[in-house]
Amino acid sequence: MSKHFFGDTTALLGRSLRHITRSADTIITTTIMPIAMMLMFVYVFGGAIKTEADSYVNYLLPGILLITVASGISYTAFRLFLDMKSGIFERLQSMPIARSSVLWAHVLTSLVANLISLVVVVLVALLMGFRSGAGVPAWLAVAGVLILFTLALTWLAVIPGLSATSVEGASAFSYPLIFLPFLSSAFVPTATMPGPVRFFAEHQPVTSIVNALRDLFTQQPVDTDLWTALAWCVGILIVTYIFAMATYRRRIA
Repeated sequence: MSKHFFGDTTALLGRSLRHITRSADTIITTTIMPIAMMLMFVYVFGGAIKTEADSYVNYLLPGILLITVASGISYTAFRLFLDMKSGIFERLQSMPIARSSVLWAHVLTSLVANLISLVVVVLVALLMGFRSGAGVPAWLAVAGVLILFTLALTWLAVIPGLSATSVEGASAFSYPLIFLPFLSSAFVPTATMPGPVRFFAEHQPVTSIVNALRDLFTQQPVDTDLWTALAWCVGILIVTYIFAMATYRRRIA
């Protein structure tokens, strides 16, 4: 059964990746907004924002990376919605393939596309002056956190992709996710925020993830932020996977 699943997923993943290569503009579109946001905050607002970092782009980058992922997953929901409406799912289900491989192919395609976008954003940040003394283990830890975060949000994107009734509804869910880093430590220290906003910012997942990435980039000792970030990512991943699979079973029943 496992060989059947992995073989089916690999074949369907190849199909999805070919669609990505034919429409590279989706990756370009995904990276434009985070890069524009990074340019604006560094060169327009950066001089007025006080942080403990020696360079504002160093402080800002972790939050921009999360916004990049939140922007990219909207295309996963969009592609799923189109496949559902075009009848491709029904045709695939009539074939002797593992049912869950259809979803996993979309999820892994999202992971690949988002990783490419993240690399592009990091390269632009390097041109803007981002510097990190982090070694290979720290960079691998950063990659691990971002992969977990991407998988968690991608499985969340699967739910509206399967259940939405319009293209707009399939992708609109990502807007609150893009906005969430603004209510975190991504752009300014939470200590500068008023009481209720500060409480929310300090207890939502983005702040822990941003702080963990920032500590890894700056070679700070691993503290509770990293473990809290991992707990948030794994918890969201498990919950969204369960709901996504339940939604999928209802749609193909």
